[in-house]
Amino acid sequence: MFLFPFFQQENDLLTITPEQGSRFAKEIANDFNPIHDPEAKRYCVPGDLLFSLALMKYGLYQNMHFHFQGMVGKSTPVKFLKPEEKSIHILDDKEKTILQAHCDGQKIADTEQQAALESFIRGYVSFSGHNFIQILEPLMQKHSVMINPQRPLIIYESMSFSLEVEQFKEAVPKLTHSELHIDGKRGDAHLYFDIFDGETVIGSGKKTLILSSLRPYDAPAMQEVKDVYIANKKRYELSAS
Repeated sequence: MFLFPFFQQENDLLTITPEQGSRFAKEIANDFNPIHDPEAKRYCVPGDLLFSLALMKYGLYQNMHFHFQGMVGKSTPVKFLKPEEKSIHILDDKEKTILQAHCDGQKIADTEQQAALESFIRGYVSFSGHNFIQILEPLMQKHSVMINPQRPLIIYESMSFSLEVEQFKEAVPKLTHSELHIDGKRGDAHLYFDIFDGETVIGSGKKTLILSSLRPYDAPAMQEVKDVYIANKKRYELSAS
């Protein structure tokens, strides 16, 4: 399974080093958020890596809902509990739930059907990793708000999807529309997507992100945030070449 280089497991505990989390973000999700850099003070494991590991451990079902309830710091051990009535819980080293998921419908793929499982994981995390520059920044600009440029924090709150088929060759999410609901200094961004197998729509989904410390949109300040993101990407690409 292509995810093996991004974690290590001892007994029932799984750990992800900052280097592994960062490499997954940059090489698989194409996500260059500085919070996933190994040296970041507030480093956290990419939510998309936890999502991917959950699919590897439990399999892909027709209907799934994931709710992120906490962030995983540097080399924090996590535990994948046995599912109960298709309910999944992943805990941190303090026995606190960091990711909860519910499954429904038929199981479509697991490690015995690696091609389908890998296609779905790669397709989704690639879509998810492009959210900031391509989707969220224009959405904030449209609503004349922005996150704190000094502490740009966007929290991955939840995602869900439904598949209308039990077999597919590839799974490629494409954005259909997005919404931003603002309540004071908090914003809930909802990203809706269809899932394609070639030209055929085989499902749909929704991702929700929490934007905190909102303030009036400032184009120069927002451009600085984007410049840092783009520079981080270019620096990594140069080091990897």
